Amino acid sequence: MDLEPEFDGPEFDGIVIGAGVGGIYQIKRLTDLGMHALLIEADEDLGGTWFRNRYPGARFDSESYTYGYSFSRELLDEWSWSERFSGQPENLRYLNFVADKFDLRQHMRFNSRVASMVFDEDGSFWTITLTDGTALTTRFVVCGLGLLSMPTPPRYEGTETFEGDSWHTYHWPTDPVDLSDKRVGVIGTGATGIQVIADIAAEVGHLTVFQRRPNWSAPLNNAPISEAEMNDIRSRYTEIYETCARTPGGFEHEPDRRGFWKVSPEERKALWDDLYDQPGFGIWLRNFAEIFTEEEANAEFSEYIAERIRQRVDDPAVAAKLIPVDHGFGMQRVPLETNYFEAYNRPNVELVDISETPIERITPAGVRTTAQDYDLDLIVYATGFDAITGAYDRIDIRGVDGVSLRDKWASGPVTYLGLFVHGFPNMFMIAGPQGASASSNFPRSIEQAVNWLSTLVQHVLDGGASRVEADADVEAQWTAHVTEMYSRFLIGRGKGWITGYNSNVEGREEGVIRYGVYNGGAPRYHARLATIADEGYPGISIR
Repeated sequence: MDLEPEFDGPEFDGIVIGAGVGGIYQIKRLTDLGMHALLIEADEDLGGTWFRNRYPGARFDSESYTYGYSFSRELLDEWSWSERFSGQPENLRYLNFVADKFDLRQHMRFNSRVASMVFDEDGSFWTITLTDGTALTTRFVVCGLGLLSMPTPPRYEGTETFEGDSWHTYHWPTDPVDLSDKRVGVIGTGATGIQVIADIAAEVGHLTVFQRRPNWSAPLNNAPISEAEMNDIRSRYTEIYETCARTPGGFEHEPDRRGFWKVSPEERKALWDDLYDQPGFGIWLRNFAEIFTEEEANAEFSEYIAERIRQRVDDPAVAAKLIPVDHGFGMQRVPLETNYFEAYNRPNVELVDISETPIERITPAGVRTTAQDYDLDLIVYATGFDAITGAYDRIDIRGVDGVSLRDKWASGPVTYLGLFVHGFPNMFMIAGPQGASASSNFPRSIEQAVNWLSTLVQHVLDGGASRVEADADVEAQWTAHVTEMYSRFLIGRGKGWITGYNSNVEGREEGVIRYGVYNGGAPRYHARLATIADEGYPGISIR
């Protein structure tokens, strides 16, 4: 009789799931510690967001030079950004450059989608089973699944009957798509839809935009970066990252602290006129702090942005439909645009308000609303993502006593620092729910999280321990703190993916806020991490 070989420990010290910005840096840190570590990625290559989102117009809304990694001076000196807000092809090239420079591909395995993760209590290790049946065992798991990595498909009848091409923006084809002279429909006007619409309006034969609810948006004001400017940026990297570290959003943009009500309306407008022409999130984050906390201040600034939209759109009726009335500017992450509003001045672009005439179904020929049929050659579904927790929900994750993470988070995520979940030992999250990544310049917070977790893992290993887990009481306290922070800011009333309020996720109740993002600002969050480490990790059981 054949006997099963005696189990002598997990195959890996650590496995990182996801080869996006966070996963790439995390596998470097773990292997630098001398750990036998592996990164597994569901797609056929690395890049995460910047591998998948290859739709027209996809680009940074963070300044390129603040988005890149800061851990290597050599890397900073070698890489040159070509645009202030670079596009998807360059962003993907950058991540490949990083992986190749540090020889990280040897630690990566692609086409490896995770089906389940089960914690073994006796051995204090995880068994990760892939969809092809492969089982991997590891002491630690670091989840770098991504905030916006699980697209939400359209929920209209008849999608399978459409005779033209159609896809979600997340699944844009690798091969070039010829849109010239095509009748194209775009469903959705969130951040992705805004980028697509602005980019293809001049190329297509006719563009029909189906809008459920408008979003506030402001100019990106992108520009090339010359060689001289890039050299200047390199000389200032230390200063740039110090600025990012002290600002609430992790950008170069620091708020105006004069006080909204302490300056005249004329001075406020002068500031806004200046910010409107500046690049990036300046219009949002260099503004008065009161627009985030006080309704009257926010209403005044929202009306300013509304008037700028009216000035840019020729038809007053169309302009009115493009101005939100259900939330103020900045109550959800602000999409940045390039000639988006001007696209509606083109004779080949038509706006359909599906809050007035809802879509009834997708037909073989196109889209049918309650008012009429629209014949189309191609449909682009910019219908968003099951944000923050969606990628976790698609994996059957079982912790202590077989408890399902999906069940624990059924009414909303519960974590400690967005990094741990009680009952799920040795499992960490970078860019997890209730962390600071979604509310700040993503790589700036990602590097902080990866560095902090890597130091913790080293601490655990140096102490000869095999298990680390957040206590239940600190998890409850952190979740309460995250919830309380929403009451201080108007963003708590937002209806975007950050709050999960206006969810189009099947089975998710619309109008229920899910407290999935930490709104206390990156400096406050990172200071807390530092204090916890300095005090010997209170609230975290290591044994």
